[in-house]
Amino acid sequence: MTYGDHEVIRPENKLRKAVTDTPLAAGEDDPVARAEQALAELSSEFAGWMEEECERLDKCRQTIVARGVTENAKTALFHAAHDIKGQAATLGFPAVAAIADSLCRLIEYTPQPNRIPIKLISQHVDAVRAIHREYARSDAKELASQLNHKLRDVTDHFLVEENKTRPDIIEQITGSPPLTPA
Repeated sequence: MTYGDHEVIRPENKLRKAVTDTPLAAGEDDPVARAEQALAELSSEFAGWMEEECERLDKCRQTIVARGVTENAKTALFHAAHDIKGQAATLGFPAVAAIADSLCRLIEYTPQPNRIPIKLISQHVDAVRAIHREYARSDAKELASQLNHKLRDVTDHFLVEENKTRPDIIEQITGSPPLTPA
């Protein structure tokens, strides 16, 4: 469709060709049902896999505490947090993902990673581990949300201070242009 000053382009939905509306015949193989069954069979392993991811994240933190924020340590910590962020929902711990995301942002947007306070890294790692450990509690999601908001506020404050000379980064961090000139 073309309007006075712009055109709306609707891309072809290529996924539509891969999906059928025709119901399966009785006894016909259903790959979606097989995938769901396989996932259900694996689900008993999810808590253990999440525990392994939390241990990996903690080991990365321990390396940073012992040796400082080296390039290798920073990269390992970022990948561990990023993997948790991406897998948490699939493994049944979606409330953990937001804190892992906050840690990724902290690492990604800090121009001089050796200036990241170890205490802030530890608070993120401890929060991920605590939320995972206490996930069965009825108030776990609410506590995770509160913890995430506090960590996110502290992280954003740190990132804004560290990026005072980079207004484009501040805009990415806060979602709005900086209120004060650089």
